[in-house]
Amino acid sequence: MRLQVDKEADALHLRLDDSAIVESVEVVPGVVLDFNEAQEVVGVEMLRLSMRSADLNLSALEFETV
Repeated sequence: MRLQVDKEADALHLRLDDSAIVESVEVVPGVVLDFNEAQEVVGVEMLRLSMRSADLNLSALEFETV
């Protein structure tokens, strides 16, 4: 799994595996799901990240496993 934050594009991309993306669908405004050939979700992209939270700090991301 890989998490990438692009400050210039104001986007966050979560990639679940390295399979080829064959389709991307915007499921709600600013949220895109990436699908592989088996129609499995392999990526999630959030656009306009800075507009989603006034307190968003892109330099300090936390990862938590429960």
